[in-house]
Amino acid sequence: MPAPEIQLSPAFPRYERFDPQVPVWCVTPHEGRCIHRFFDTSPFSPSGRYLAVFRLPYEDRLPTPGDAGQVVLVDLPGGTERVVAETRGWEPQMGANLNWGATDDTLLFNDVDPRTWTPYLVKLNPLTGKRERIEGGIYRVSPDGRTAMAADLACMRRTQIGYGVTLPDDRVPLHTGAPDDDGLFATDLETGERTLVLSLAAAARSIPELRDGRVEDWRVYGFHCKHNPQGDRLIFTVRRHPTSLGPIFNAMGVSFEQLRYDVLTLRPDGTDVHTAVPASQWEKGGHHINWFPDGQNLSMNLNIDRQGMRFVRCRYDGSGLAKLFDAPEGSGHPTVLPDGRHILTDDYAFDGGPWGDHTVPLRWVDVRERTERTLVRIGARTDPMPDSSLRVDPHPAWAAGWRWVAFNGVADDNTRRVFVADLQSVLG
Repeated sequence: MPAPEIQLSPAFPRYERFDPQVPVWCVTPHEGRCIHRFFDTSPFSPSGRYLAVFRLPYEDRLPTPGDAGQVVLVDLPGGTERVVAETRGWEPQMGANLNWGATDDTLLFNDVDPRTWTPYLVKLNPLTGKRERIEGGIYRVSPDGRTAMAADLACMRRTQIGYGVTLPDDRVPLHTGAPDDDGLFATDLETGERTLVLSLAAAARSIPELRDGRVEDWRVYGFHCKHNPQGDRLIFTVRRHPTSLGPIFNAMGVSFEQLRYDVLTLRPDGTDVHTAVPASQWEKGGHHINWFPDGQNLSMNLNIDRQGMRFVRCRYDGSGLAKLFDAPEGSGHPTVLPDGRHILTDDYAFDGGPWGDHTVPLRWVDVRERTERTLVRIGARTDPMPDSSLRVDPHPAWAAGWRWVAFNGVADDNTRRVFVADLQSVLG
C-alpha cells in the first residue's frame, strides 16, 4: 500500500519552543483537551487527509461514569476540526480507543450505554455521520480493518487506570482465578459476530507460574492486544495480582510490586500460544512492548540485567531475549523502524522529567551508532494533576510511509494538544 500524501494547512501554527530539530505543527490549536490514542496506532486516516483525536471533557480529574467526551476529526489540508461524535466509553490515557478502519469512511471507538452500563463498539462513518452499534468493544483493529480486538474494557481499571472504559464500581467484573468466559475477543466488523479467541483460563495454561501453581490465588485480567503488521500473529498481555489484595482498582497504584505481567503471542484463531515475556522478566522493571516491522520479533523496555532500563528484543516464542545495546536508556514508547537501525521513542515526566520542568523529549535513537538525539521537547502534564493517570504521554505514532509522526503534548497554555512532525530530514 503506497504511503498517503499528507498536506498540512498553513493555518496550523508551528511549534517552536526549545528549538525543535524537525518541523512541528499543532493540529488542534482551538479548544484543546485533545489526545491521539497510542504509540502503536496511527491517528492518520488511510488517505492521510484526516487525523482522529479524542477531546476530554475536563483535565483536572479522573472520569466519572457517564461523562461524555468528543471524537474530533481534523482536516489536515483544510486546517479545520469538527466534532463527529460523543462517547461515554473513555479513559484519560487512550481516550475512546479510536482506530481507523480500512478507509476514511470507517472510524471505530468505544461507547457505554448509561441505561445498562454496557460497553459497546461504534462503527462510524465520520464523513456522513452514519453510526452503527456493535456488541463488545475495541482496543485495536486488525491491519486489514476487518476485525476489532479487545479484552474486557470494563475490567482494565482493576489493574491500571486510563486504558479502557469507566463504569460504576459495582458494575466492574471482579475475577477470582482465570475465568473461561473472559479473555481476548475478536469482533467481525461486517457481521458483528463476537468470538472469544483465547480465554483467560486457556491463557493461564500457557503461563508457567499459573500452570504450575494455584491460579485461584490470583485475579487474572486481559489488557493490551495488537496484531503484527502482517496480521498473522497477536500480542496479548495478561495481568494479575494476588487475591489477598481484595477487590481493588488500579493495582498499579495500590500495590505495584505485587502486580504481574505476562506477554503472550498467538495466531488470530487462538492457536500456537507462547509466553514471549514471562512475569519473571517483566518484574525486573519493564515498559511497553510492540512488534518489530518484520512481525516476528518484539521490542520492549526492560531492566534485563537490573542495571537500568534498556531496549530489548525477543522472538514471538520468547527465544533470543537480549539487549539491542547497552545505552542509551530504553524508556518511553519505542517504535523500531523498518531499517532496524532507528528507534523513535519518548520519555516520562516522573519527578519532573529529564529537565526537571515536566517536559520530555521525542528521542531519535541510532542503534548502529549507539547514539540518540532530542528531536522535540514538549510538556507532559497539565496542572493540577491529582493522579498520575492524568499525565500526558506523547505516544509518538507514525503515519503509513514512515515520515510523519503525531504526538501528544502541552505547549504553554496548560491543555492537551496533538502535534504533527515531519521527520524527513532525519530519515536520510
